[in-house]
Amino acid sequence: MPVNINDIEQTVEKQEQWRSRETINLIASENAQSRAVRDIQNSDFMARYAEGHPNEEGQVNRYYQGTRFIDEIERKAKREIVELFRCRQADVRPISGNAANTAIALGWLRGGDSVIVNSTDAGGHISHNLVGVFGRRIQVRGQTLTAGRDNSVHLHFFPLTADRYHMDARAAVARIEQVRPQLVVLGKSLFLFPEPLSELLPVCRELKIPILFDGAHVLGLIAGGEFQDPLHEGATYLTGSTHKTFPGPQRGVILANLDNGEAETFWGPADRGVFPGSSSNHHLHSLAALVVATREMKEHGRTYARQVVKNAQALGQALSDLAVPVEAKDFGFTCSHQIAVNVAGFGGGVEAAGRLESQDIIVNYNMLPGDKDPRQPSGLRVGVQEMTRFGMKEREMGELATLFAAAIRGQAVKAAVNRFRAGFVEMQYV
Repeated sequence: MPVNINDIEQTVEKQEQWRSRETINLIASENAQSRAVRDIQNSDFMARYAEGHPNEEGQVNRYYQGTRFIDEIERKAKREIVELFRCRQADVRPISGNAANTAIALGWLRGGDSVIVNSTDAGGHISHNLVGVFGRRIQVRGQTLTAGRDNSVHLHFFPLTADRYHMDARAAVARIEQVRPQLVVLGKSLFLFPEPLSELLPVCRELKIPILFDGAHVLGLIAGGEFQDPLHEGATYLTGSTHKTFPGPQRGVILANLDNGEAETFWGPADRGVFPGSSSNHHLHSLAALVVATREMKEHGRTYARQVVKNAQALGQALSDLAVPVEAKDFGFTCSHQIAVNVAGFGGGVEAAGRLESQDIIVNYNMLPGDKDPRQPSGLRVGVQEMTRFGMKEREMGELATLFAAAIRGQAVKAAVNRFRAGFVEMQYV
């Protein structure tokens, strides 16, 4: 006799109704998945194990029996991801972008090594930083994860230009020459503008320093030909999440475009860092869904990515016109799916995010350059990729800005938000 799950079903249905049909979701790290992506995940693969690589003819690579169909899926996933990103290597086993970064850290770095990353207040992800996987991986006994002490781990930050949304490339080259790190980590969590990868590449090549480009947020934009193309600019590794601007299931990837000699040096550590490093069984049901999302991006990725960037820039301009301070105005606000809104004058990030949520506009509070406390930041990070997926374009960004501006000023606009969202519940780009 089945157990009673009515309460669980009701809660799930409430979530579906609220987040999928009533709210305007502007969380920069989320996206909505197509019905095909969602449906394919509900399969027997959910219960199964497949450690290692797919078996090949006459060669046993798995540590479990009964994997012939997931082997087929995994081979397709690797082949189609490689085709989409025009690269040579792909590991589709990480279960998140953070797990992909962890694999590189485990496979390549050792205690006592040095790395250079973006600081958190400059947009760098916490996993890159002192208390994250990179800081902890290079820590040896006696070293602290607190910055600025004589016994701090050897984790260094890139210098920035005066606006603090761009790296000072010349100063960064000098820092690389001075520190001579074992790894350079590019990419951010608040990621508005491309990184100067090509300007850092010559010194990294000369010193044989690999470059990890964390493309978690912008993976879908890269696939769609927007933002920048890290692998073809010379990055050693491109890691990413497959559920942000890439609208697939919650997983991660590691990509590379290494020739045979480079692959021998750099790809082996990445492979071992995935398994047995950061992943064992790798959530096989969502791997099948990744193949579906990859095919959708092959078909629609360029059109989708282009519209995402247009929408982000349009929303930045519309909010600015309504006297809501949007960062990096002098640079067109953004080149990605995100904008950064300074809400210090509206009670700060936590209060403004709560006020917006009460009106069914969902964002997250976020540090801006110069902020010290991640729990009391002055900013909001806003992403337009999900609403773009539901058909909103530049005109709708103007309407959205009006509702957003009213909500952070304390006005009651929830009914208007719900009416607005009701016109955009059918998914596009599927």
